[in-house]
Amino acid sequence: QVQLVESGGGLVQAGGSLRLSCAASGRTFSSYAMGWFRQAPGKEREFVSAINWSGDSVHYADSVKGRFTISRDNAKATVFLQMNSLKPEDTAAYYCSAGAGTGTYMTPREYGYWGQGTQVTVSS
Repeated sequence: QVQLVESGGGLVQAGGSLRLSCAASGRTFSSYAMGWFRQAPGKEREFVSAINWSGDSVHYADSVKGRFTISRDNAKATVFLQMNSLKPEDTAAYYCSAGAGTGTYMTPREYGYWGQGTQVTVSS
């Protein structure tokens, strides 16, 4: 079992920045691929970013590429999502996820563990 707890969400003006954190506990964090997804009201959960177990392979959704940066600290069992140049369309609940495997994964079904989510609201 892996427990995930997100933090760092909040209200920010367009153009601002936030840094989300996801702290993991339970089984060996470094053996898991990690991902960030988001879900806005009335919409399906969508992929944001993913990182492999070692941190040397990352993927981003086209909508956030160049603005968001994913990273991980295996010693602290934490994954981060640095979000810059935020736009109102980034408003959503952001979820951290963990999945077994050595790659980077962009679909929710690849992840077996999820956090409770943290709300990000970007005002115009």
